[in-house]
Amino acid sequence: MCELLALSANTPTDMRFSFHGLRRRGGATGDHGDGWGLASFDPDGDGVDLYREDAPAAFSPIAAQVESLDLRAHCSIAHIRKATRGIVALENCHPFHRRWGGREWVFAHNGHLEGEIPLEGRFRPEGTTDSEAAFCWILEGLERDGVDPSDRRALFQALVRASEQLARQGIFNCLIAEGRWLFAYAGTRLHCLTRRAPFAQATLADADLSVDFAELAGHDDVVTLISTEPLTCDEVWQPLAVGEAVLYDHGERVEHALPEREAVQA
Repeated sequence: MCELLALSANTPTDMRFSFHGLRRRGGATGDHGDGWGLASFDPDGDGVDLYREDAPAAFSPIAAQVESLDLRAHCSIAHIRKATRGIVALENCHPFHRRWGGREWVFAHNGHLEGEIPLEGRFRPEGTTDSEAAFCWILEGLERDGVDPSDRRALFQALVRASEQLARQGIFNCLIAEGRWLFAYAGTRLHCLTRRAPFAQATLADADLSVDFAELAGHDDVVTLISTEPLTCDEVWQPLAVGEAVLYDHGERVEHALPEREAVQA
């Protein structure tokens, strides 16, 4: 299946190091060679840069060029695809993007869903994946239920309910972001890592590349990464429990729902 990657930070931060490791899994060290994508929000939250291609990320000159860009953001999402539903095509590459509630939203999914996803509102898939249909269904529900996109707790609870329902249809691991907040749901498998002072060196698991973050990060910087599988071999990544959901704001966990569906504030 696919692999997910997301960043949430309290200061505009690029994802080049982590994206390089993820890219290697897109056809070189992994078989996720059916497309890739990266969404990077403007630091002010007013827009999003979205790059996608229906080609193996590991060997893509475009992906290499995107990796070289100085895309500093409070929130970014990346994805490498192994097609399980929907042909290999640009319109089926994640992350998917829609505008709802006056904000830009992006979504990426790992897994597969059985059966049809009923859509009755204004959101419609452009491609043929169950993932994009699930994204449209989530946004339809938020709009139908009148969820205020600025109400963090109400939004989080609605996203948890939607994710739990979709997880009952198959495998559903997802990332959703709107520039400030990053939501993650682990239907089966996700890992998280938060870097803060004292910073140390990190080495990619899929490439001979290390970075000493003590030389790059400020003392007060906080950067959280969410990934399907750990990207580094010398840092302690924490697995999320099956059914666990989290919401990050500028690198800090601010909402948390345990598998028992009991939401608590971090």
